[in-house]
Amino acid sequence: MDIALATDYFTSGGDPELPLRYIAEAREKAGKGFTHLHWCHRWNTDHFYTFDEMIYIKGLLRKYDLKLLDIHGTDGSIGWGPLCCWYNPQEVYRKQGVDIVKNRIQMVHMLEGSGTVMMHIPSIARGNSEEQIAEAWKRVDALRKSLDELMPVCEELDVPLALENMPLDTFEVLEKIFSEYPAKLLGLCYDAGHGNIDWKDGSTANGMECLERNLDRLQALHFHDNDGSGDKHQPPMYGTIDWKRLCDNVRKSAYPRCFSFEMAEGNTPFKDKHIEFLQDAYERCEKAISL
Repeated sequence: MDIALATDYFTSGGDPELPLRYIAEAREKAGKGFTHLHWCHRWNTDHFYTFDEMIYIKGLLRKYDLKLLDIHGTDGSIGWGPLCCWYNPQEVYRKQGVDIVKNRIQMVHMLEGSGTVMMHIPSIARGNSEEQIAEAWKRVDALRKSLDELMPVCEELDVPLALENMPLDTFEVLEKIFSEYPAKLLGLCYDAGHGNIDWKDGSTANGMECLERNLDRLQALHFHDNDGSGDKHQPPMYGTIDWKRLCDNVRKSAYPRCFSFEMAEGNTPFKDKHIEFLQDAYERCEKAISL
């Protein structure tokens, strides 16, 4: 079964060969395993992939018999509150953020990926203050400028963008942007973990309902589990996500490709046990998809 895994399951820095080699080794030992990659290496940095580095990565994909699915684009510099960010209202840093997104679009094209560049955007959560909401819409105005500049590049290279729902997201910003740009070039990246985090007032998360309103825009997947208390990036069956409902929604949606998981070792018994983690995670993903 073709299933994609995020490359940062134990690290997102350094030479990307090691995590790819472990994926291939785990697959060989078990006789089955992950076949596609959600590229998350240096996912939230200002790193700019050079032509030579893309060629190197293309060679690694061939060496380990892996295919690129999507690339997780960058907000900007390490940590939250990024500087070189495609929705930074300060124009000089917005433009630099756009250049980084263009770099990732070109990388998907060059590495023969079948999917999208997945991007974080400003969001509004229930309970945000008036000041927080005003700041979010200010950033959305900057985001629109960036989207207007990027849409021709997406069309030329046939690489769409997929906007990710954020923790506690009301989807207000997402649905507004979707109403303004074509589905062919701009879709939804549904992050199942973000959609399962409970509200601060004690209310149960409603990300699944938001997804179900936007199945026609679904372009990419960030699937992982948690118990509602936070963003734990666990494999399926560790938390409280209704995997049958979630996977049934994907099958009813516009999403055309293999299931993709954004999991990490940290909140499992397999921290620093890479092969064991990969084999167990694949079994859990297979089970979730088959429900």
